[in-house]
Amino acid sequence: MSTEPEPTEETEPGTRGAAPEPEGTEEAPEQEAGGAAGGEAGTAESAGSGADESVSEDPGADAGEGGDVAGVDADGAEKARPSEAEAELAAQRIERERIARRKAEKQGPVASGAKLSGKAADLLAAVRAVESGAKPVAAVFSEPEPPRRPAQEPERPRPVSVEAAGAGGPVGAPAPGAVEAVRNVLAEGGAPEALAAQVAAVLGEGADDQLRADPWQLLRVTGVRPEQADGFARTLLGAACAPDDERRGRAVTVWLLEQAALAGHTALEMPALVAALAQRGVPDADAAVQSTIAEAEALVFQDALDPAAPEPAEDDEEGAERPVRILVGLERYALAEESLADGLARLINSVPKEDGSAADWERAAAAAEGSAAELVGAAAAGGLVLHTGGEASLTEPAALLVAARGLGLRAWAATHSPLGRDRFGALLDEADPHAPARQVATVAGLLSGAEGPGRDADGAFDLDLLVVLDAPQLDVETAALLVESLPDGARLVLGGDPAVLWSAGPGRVFADLLAARICPQVASRRPDPGPLGELVSGIGIGELNQVEAPGKEVVIVPVRDAGEAVHRTVQLVADSVPRAIGVPAEETQVITPGHGGAVGTRALNAALKERLNPGPGRFGGFDPGDRVAYSPAPGRTLPGQVVKADADGLHLTCAGEPVVVPKERVEQSLRHGWALTAHQAVGGRWPAAVVVLPGDAAQALSRPWVYTAFGRAERHLSVVHGVEQALPRAVAEIPAKPRTTRLPVLLGAQMPTSG
Repeated sequence: MSTEPEPTEETEPGTRGAAPEPEGTEEAPEQEAGGAAGGEAGTAESAGSGADESVSEDPGADAGEGGDVAGVDADGAEKARPSEAEAELAAQRIERERIARRKAEKQGPVASGAKLSGKAADLLAAVRAVESGAKPVAAVFSEPEPPRRPAQEPERPRPVSVEAAGAGGPVGAPAPGAVEAVRNVLAEGGAPEALAAQVAAVLGEGADDQLRADPWQLLRVTGVRPEQADGFARTLLGAACAPDDERRGRAVTVWLLEQAALAGHTALEMPALVAALAQRGVPDADAAVQSTIAEAEALVFQDALDPAAPEPAEDDEEGAERPVRILVGLERYALAEESLADGLARLINSVPKEDGSAADWERAAAAAEGSAAELVGAAAAGGLVLHTGGEASLTEPAALLVAARGLGLRAWAATHSPLGRDRFGALLDEADPHAPARQVATVAGLLSGAEGPGRDADGAFDLDLLVVLDAPQLDVETAALLVESLPDGARLVLGGDPAVLWSAGPGRVFADLLAARICPQVASRRPDPGPLGELVSGIGIGELNQVEAPGKEVVIVPVRDAGEAVHRTVQLVADSVPRAIGVPAEETQVITPGHGGAVGTRALNAALKERLNPGPGRFGGFDPGDRVAYSPAPGRTLPGQVVKADADGLHLTCAGEPVVVPKERVEQSLRHGWALTAHQAVGGRWPAAVVVLPGDAAQALSRPWVYTAFGRAERHLSVVHGVEQALPRAVAEIPAKPRTTRLPVLLGAQMPTSG
């Protein structure tokens, strides 16, 4: 690795023309909910905090990109077609109906845990008895569990401000009268009236009455914190407001579960939740959980710690019991995990569609090389296959798709981002130059119907083989929708690099499946080439090695403080990398740990805009030519560029496709994009990457973060290094933050593990 020479530029770029963006760092949700998961949610805030304090907002662009946006024709014909948001909602509604019908056909109790309704008080008493050792589990949970009622699959997480729907206006926008009624209640309680539309959208019909009856319902709005809701409730209720109000206990319980979901958990263990409630100033945390369950705002599960352990016999002594853990979770994630487990079991147990004889598959495998041949053979034999490997391993699923098409299968691939879609499409073109069309889509486009093969008469994808790349980015709800959309007899291959950052949404689907060992797994033996491949591969196993970089593939730029870090970053992007490496500024991506701080994305984007595209920001803080990060939905980031602005909104080009962002959504869904977080950048690669590690970023670093950030570079990586020994320590000692999920238990109950 080389070290960049001293800068020749003496003046630090200014920040004129930068648009203000919402506060908060990329790691904030994880820190908040991580504390809840570990029983360290922090002490209760001062009771004097008012509801008129600033409410944090986040456009949902913090956690990576993952979808596609339908194009907008220049002649305006697009306005007559449904928007991406409408198409996605319609597709999800159809899938939820299919899932509901499937669940209604199933009879009998759910063996791995189900919603325990109607006896919440008895259940909580039983939980405490089990935890204290007063009663064995067999004695407490001896009654048969009732069958789960049919329920619709929950929607994917969405921001409170609903998606724009082109010329037709917002999807599901509340009526003006309802918004005005909510605004009056908010004004009475001293809360920001700007929240009125969000509250009305979240609470639905009669939102003003609901808010007046239960002021803590304000916590259901994204960004509102318990201390702010407390201030609103005190003003609205007066002397009737008390810390032990059961309405407050329920609202804070649900809020903690939602914060845990932001950190990736699909449920929380009972002791962790009770401890977090106590630290949030809830006097009787047990009663709060009991009330939340009784009102059906959360579910309780008892999952065996060892699913393979036999159930205790009825005549066993009282001391014999099966170890369990008690979990509490939100219904939407519980149903998604159960639906996903059911769907995966269906794929594994159904007979794959026979297109081509066994001999044909054997010939196709023999024609492939190395682990690509193993992948073809595994896909021939089973309905579910897992494939792991780095960037170079993408040639193997490409070979599988070419072989499957040669055998007459309708085969498609899906990626997390448009950048990944285009990159894999180019690989397919190289592997099969005579293919009629690229059969690769984004996951979001596939689910919404904007891309892909379409659906058959039963609502399932019209295909025989689906290869999902970037599988670590699948959260439980997206994965459930994908699996439930596959027809019986279809083959599913989930592929990706297990060392990268996990999904923005709750769950760790790919990691859980790898650990469960319920299906064939093929590990690629194709290493990523060159000094960059050597560096990133070492990080993946916890080693930060010094690599030889004769072509300046890796450059370390030491800095002393935040000001120097910003200055050197701008110099690298605008001057050093184009001059020494030959990569222009528009093909260089800056990556930093968070949005806030002196060297966060906001500060870096302001400085880069001043140098690369100065302007007054006359269109909501943006000018034509600005690089942007557009977030059409939480967890999805589309890098793009501003083209123009008119009465319809801000016109962008994202991955070569035109996109129009209505002016009312610009502030919440758009950021400047010269600098991104690692979560936003996952799924994409650029010719050059500049990773900025300021001194205050040490606490945000982990091995998956460093692996993901460094791995975004194709030809050149510059590291603006100000964290000293925190970088090698993070690589060697700080793995991914654990996530609490139920998928392994559910899978274990469905099928045996494979060797």
